[in-house]
Amino acid sequence: MKTVSIAEAQDRFDELAQDVENGETVTVTRDGKPVFDIVPHMKKPGIDWEAAEAYLRSKGIVRNDGFVSDDFDEPLPEDFLLRPLP
Repeated sequence: MKTVSIAEAQDRFDELAQDVENGETVTVTRDGKPVFDIVPHMKKPGIDWEAAEAYLRSKGIVRNDGFVSDDFDEPLPEDFLLRPLP
């Protein structure tokens, strides 16, 4: 890990950028105290939805987004509602 002053970082920005591209972290200081780090860019963590969709398609699973049955909002039969839980 390199440590440089703000003035030095301004003068050598291209060189520091190349170091960061190669995986190195650069700490920039002011009056000898760390102010910030220049770090390699990382992909944001989270779910890759496109990869998930591709996986489902590869397994033959088809999602049906937006389908709602015609009787979705119809009341349930009374005997179903009064039936005891198992």
